[in-house]
Amino acid sequence: MKQFKHLLIILSLLLLVLAGCTSEQEAASTTEADKDVKTEETKSSETSEKTATETASNVEIPEAVQKPIKVAAIMQMSIGTFSSQYISGVKEQVEKFGGEVQIYNADNDLSKMATYVDTAITQNVDAILIDHGRAEALQGPVEKAVAKGIPVVAFDSDINVEGVTVIDQDDYSLAWKSLKTMAEDINGEGNIVTVWVGGFTPMERRHVIYDAFKQRYPGIKEVAKFGTASANTALDTQTQMEAILKKYPNKGDIDAVFAAWDEFAKGATKAIQQAGRDEIKVYGIDLSDEDLELIQQPNSPWVATAATDPAEVGRVQVRFAYQKIAGEDTPNIFSLEPHLVERSSLPDQSIKMTSLSEHVPGWGQSTVATSPWMEGLEEKGNK
Repeated sequence: MKQFKHLLIILSLLLLVLAGCTSEQEAASTTEADKDVKTEETKSSETSEKTATETASNVEIPEAVQKPIKVAAIMQMSIGTFSSQYISGVKEQVEKFGGEVQIYNADNDLSKMATYVDTAITQNVDAILIDHGRAEALQGPVEKAVAKGIPVVAFDSDINVEGVTVIDQDDYSLAWKSLKTMAEDINGEGNIVTVWVGGFTPMERRHVIYDAFKQRYPGIKEVAKFGTASANTALDTQTQMEAILKKYPNKGDIDAVFAAWDEFAKGATKAIQQAGRDEIKVYGIDLSDEDLELIQQPNSPWVATAATDPAEVGRVQVRFAYQKIAGEDTPNIFSLEPHLVERSSLPDQSIKMTSLSEHVPGWGQSTVATSPWMEGLEEKGNK
């Protein structure tokens, strides 16, 4: 009987051991199977990524853009570093695509600007870019270009011609971001100086918001308003602002300056600095490397500006033009998303526009007007 019980115990132990071994084998098999599955998934993922990359680079480039494209960029005027960085963006994108661009500066002469459009048509360019300008002068020449099959993309213009894409910086939003920040900083009350000039589409759009701003904040009073667009806008503004500061010499006479253009902001800032009136703050629109350097100066009066990346504006305009040449659909109007750049969000060390995205989320990272074949065109253009 005792032997029988011992036998049962031994058999039970053997069964437990066998069961454990089986579980371990199953676990090992499962682990190996998982490894195999993961390996296959990894291979599949790598293959998919490789295929996606190959597809992106092997997308057929439209025949119309395979030749070197000739672009005419016609500007109402080229003043300040915003314009120079815009031009750099245009040139950079055209050159990446293997094309060539001719810049025409009308020196704020609308009749000359219209003549340049006619010249571009006569020269049989493949695309025309318009920077600013007024429909009253350009409507006819632009219609002529479109009728001849030349794609036109305008920036900050009131041109309204079927088939022409007009892009802007969303001037209403630009003005509101800057004005609202100023109102909040002075608690909705105080005296301000406004620097603005008419005759330019973006300026007039910004002024629409300025009128609404005055109704929204009745406690903010405009004590002076001036502005001149010239070959030396920043210097002229500085001289005019110096006269305003002499007229209002006491602290509290002026709380802030709203400058509807960065050239205005530069002039106003330098006048305030030289007068030692650091209690006056400047709120602007637009941004460039030169502006950024001024904003980052210790105790700079210029504390905030609303802007888009001027170089990216130029690149987007070029990409829309190439899409048109390729026969793709493009919108009639498009507004780039502006950003508020505040001195308080910037580092102590001096930075350039190229690194601004590290401090202003979304800055200069537009994927607007991109087509799958553009990557291949850039590769071809860079060879």
